[in-house]
Amino acid sequence: MAETAASPVRALTHRETLFIVFGVLLPVFMGSLDGTILASALPSIGREYGEVHNLPWLITAYLIANTTITTLYGKISDIHGRRTTLLISISLYMAGSLVCALAPNMFVLILGRVLHGLGGGGLTSTGMVVLGDIAAPKDRGKYYGYFSATYTTAGACGPVFGGFIAEYLHWSVIFWINIPMGILALTLALTLLKKLPRHEQPHRLDFLGAFLFMTAAVSFMLALSMGGVRYPWTSPPIFALIGFALIVGAAFVWRLLTAPEPLIPLVFFSTPATRLTIAANAFGWGSIVGLHIFLPIYLQNVVGMSPFVAGLSVIMLAIMLNVSAGVTGTLLPRMTHYKVLPIVGLVIAIGAIMVLAWRAQHVTLIEFQVLLFLIGTGFGGLPPLSATILQNSVPISTFGTAVATMQFSRNLYCTMMVAAFGAIVVTGPLEAGAVTAAAYSAEGFGRIFYAAAASFALALAAVVLVEAKPLQTSHA
Repeated sequence: MAETAASPVRALTHRETLFIVFGVLLPVFMGSLDGTILASALPSIGREYGEVHNLPWLITAYLIANTTITTLYGKISDIHGRRTTLLISISLYMAGSLVCALAPNMFVLILGRVLHGLGGGGLTSTGMVVLGDIAAPKDRGKYYGYFSATYTTAGACGPVFGGFIAEYLHWSVIFWINIPMGILALTLALTLLKKLPRHEQPHRLDFLGAFLFMTAAVSFMLALSMGGVRYPWTSPPIFALIGFALIVGAAFVWRLLTAPEPLIPLVFFSTPATRLTIAANAFGWGSIVGLHIFLPIYLQNVVGMSPFVAGLSVIMLAIMLNVSAGVTGTLLPRMTHYKVLPIVGLVIAIGAIMVLAWRAQHVTLIEFQVLLFLIGTGFGGLPPLSATILQNSVPISTFGTAVATMQFSRNLYCTMMVAAFGAIVVTGPLEAGAVTAAAYSAEGFGRIFYAAAASFALALAAVVLVEAKPLQTSHA
């Protein structure tokens, strides 16, 4: 039963606001760490199970589950409160981590990643909703710095920790460390979020829509992952999977149009500002998530680095992305023309990725680090811009659902990008229908980098088109 909404909320003191922020930073750290820590360990997992061709599923399975559940978490947070939502997501995340750590084979590991994703869908998104609860758009910059520091630490530690664990310990430790962190996160959420403002509203949860989406997504991802690898692209199994995905996808669209409260509230796409903001956020993050996953594989299979060194080599991207996001998040509320920094940054990032694609076969380590510096710095302005414009465009009572909708769109596109990257990177003859490490070449990674640049260009176009309205100074 939904809790009764609280009476009018009094303004929080700065001290009370900081306590609430600290209560959600660990879940945000856990969710952010998951985005980078596994990438460096993927080749090691593939070698242990002898299933290199199924490695993309460790990412796509997580993203599909994460994407499906994110909007439900948004609705749950609007109905039952942010703290309850956070407790549910942390518990599911810990359960998924336990299954992954104990997985005897790739199939169980993929199932564990599904459960992992069901929990992870509420970690970072709920944290951003909480930030929207406690700070108006004009004031959120001074608190976004704490989130940025958390993102920076998680992003920087992820590739290094993942590579170190895979090379010197065992990849399962990546999942074991989530258990003590989860216990601490539960304790912090129970104690520090007691004074969080309440904005509950009655909503319905669209479980049918979630089921239809997951079914269509799994079918489509199966087609992408097996096409050209296990079966020719023109074979009956691939056509059947794509056809089934289209049919179920059509049913999902019908559900969106007819459900009392659909999984994706179409009202959020009715205004140009929210529509373009959600699109820009999705196009930008699609490239970044794909790069985070495939750059360590590129360094190990093309450049010949060890997992640990590969993790160290991509740390620059995560550091600069989050540093840039923190700086931009602080500056945006003070600027009248607050789109300028993200636009200039995206132009720089696009140029850097194009150079990386051109130099994929012969890039030096110094060149690689400079290019990652430019990509991370250039992209970092987009996340705070997206969050600021979205919060500036919707009422606070639906902010949880709005953030979840943006997360849903982002994760859906990221899932498609990761699956597509996994398909286009493979080159050369495939023996016995299986992909080996030798099938990953510089040419294939070059195609990935060009695709990432194209996605960034779409994000840039959306940012240019969105209207920069004056920022609100309250939650009105």
